[in-house]
Amino acid sequence: MKVKIAPSWQKHLQEEFDKPYFEQLATFVKQEYKNYHCLPRGKDIFNAMNYTPFDKVKVVIMGQDPYPTPGHAHGLCFSVQEHVQPLPKSLVNIFREIQSDLGQDIPKNGSLIRWAEQGVLLLNAVLTVRAGQPRSHQGKGWEQFTNTIIQKISEEKENVVFLLWGGDAKKKKSLIDASKHLILESGHPSPLSANRGYWFGNKHFSKTNNFLQSKGLEKIIW
Repeated sequence: MKVKIAPSWQKHLQEEFDKPYFEQLATFVKQEYKNYHCLPRGKDIFNAMNYTPFDKVKVVIMGQDPYPTPGHAHGLCFSVQEHVQPLPKSLVNIFREIQSDLGQDIPKNGSLIRWAEQGVLLLNAVLTVRAGQPRSHQGKGWEQFTNTIIQKISEEKENVVFLLWGGDAKKKKSLIDASKHLILESGHPSPLSANRGYWFGNKHFSKTNNFLQSKGLEKIIW
């Protein structure tokens, strides 16, 4: 089937789009968007890939599913649209860790498009959700699709940093060839995990840049 996605990803994923599970997933998503308020907007579902071409991927950050609050999600995990205030607490904790790790000021808005354009693939495991109902689109096929994305990156690229935050993300570790890539794990930046000491102090942002620069790659301006 035809799916609108960045050309650099099309050649890697077309085989996936033609599989029966993806056609069933597409039918499910179309019905959900027709009958319910779903997020993100249809044109934003594949933004993670559209902002970060396959050949530019240097870092992968794994999320769970889109923010279920209308007006927040725009297809990049942890990111919100520029106008959103106050920022989601997980994103605030991410910015606080960057401030502690790198000494940077906390940004005035929560859009992470600037990361995506530098090669940070901001990939949710599930790409759609019903408004107000977290995890409502789990188990419908998105996980198989996004697992394939991780495997393709692992197999066909080298020296990518995978940031796995929280239990769900850590389950993706088995899909990644650790002999070719750097895997960094920590607790999730959500308040529940962060306040228990599983997030702050992980220094993932400086560790990522140190690794990239050791491989002759440009660091990320977080």
